[in-house]
Amino acid sequence: MGYDTKHEEWYFQSDYDLETAFDMFKSGRYVYCIFMCHLSLEKVMKGLLVKNRGEFPSKSHSLIYFVEKLELKLEDSYYEFLFMLNKISVPTRYPEDLRKLVAAYTKDRTEDILNRTKEIQLWIKQQ
Repeated sequence: MGYDTKHEEWYFQSDYDLETAFDMFKSGRYVYCIFMCHLSLEKVMKGLLVKNRGEFPSKSHSLIYFVEKLELKLEDSYYEFLFMLNKISVPTRYPEDLRKLVAAYTKDRTEDILNRTKEIQLWIKQQ
């Protein structure tokens, strides 16, 4: 598959991961919902990098790295959200204290993260 269509695979995977995030939310697995939100945004930005630059993306998991690499002109609220999601992604991936994370990410807090992820994912695809 050439780079010209490869971005579509990244977008497909991003959508798949976002659907998984919704499923994790519905089942009350909020920590994994947040993890999948991060993964969805990571993949959509990797897809945009392939689409706009023809570059194969690095194996980085940093959302901020991809924002800078893509030179995205984000609203402050989007940047702050991505910065926050980036910061909490490592603990959701490798929790030191899962009980503490489960307590910290309530249904309301997680739903907000999920909805904002969906909004930003759509915005990124439109770039």
